[in-house]
Amino acid sequence: MGNSEHGYQEQLLFMIKRDSLRVKALDCVWQLGLPQCYLAAGFVRNLVWDHLHQKEYPTALNDLDVVYFDPTEECDVAYLDFESRLRKMMPAVNWQVRNQAKMHSRNGDIPYTSTLDALSYWPEKETAVGIRKINQHDYELITAFGWDSLFNLQLTANPKRSHALFAQRVRDKRWLTLWPKLQIVESMP
Repeated sequence: MGNSEHGYQEQLLFMIKRDSLRVKALDCVWQLGLPQCYLAAGFVRNLVWDHLHQKEYPTALNDLDVVYFDPTEECDVAYLDFESRLRKMMPAVNWQVRNQAKMHSRNGDIPYTSTLDALSYWPEKETAVGIRKINQHDYELITAFGWDSLFNLQLTANPKRSHALFAQRVRDKRWLTLWPKLQIVESMP
């Protein structure tokens, strides 16, 4: 990991710790005790883009994506219980919990080997990021593609997914409107 990667992580941790909603959400997810469990996608990505756009108020989160990896989980709807438990802790949040050990079949991929491996299939490189609380005072950050493009306000299609899906998500989620400094970058396979 280069100095810039470490610097980006330090900057991101500083931003997270100053955001009371995110700190509380991380604590709630930590209490579930799920394996390889992270708050991912917009939870991290939007915070960085808001900061780089110097937004006075954070962009509202449509949902909080909780991803974990448990290949031994037998119940196909266990996520509903986890979402219910999280809603009791933070009722105003739209929780989306998914076991990444099961998501490959929905996405038509080979089985994922970990949460990080699953993130490496997400449609945008800058969305393939996550954070989790690992003890009372510390957090762990993960990224499938590094931090450079996220902090350089880039939006990059993942070559593991169709460009049409990427284009549809850019349009439907209105990222270029919400964060006008973003630049779409063509990725190499």
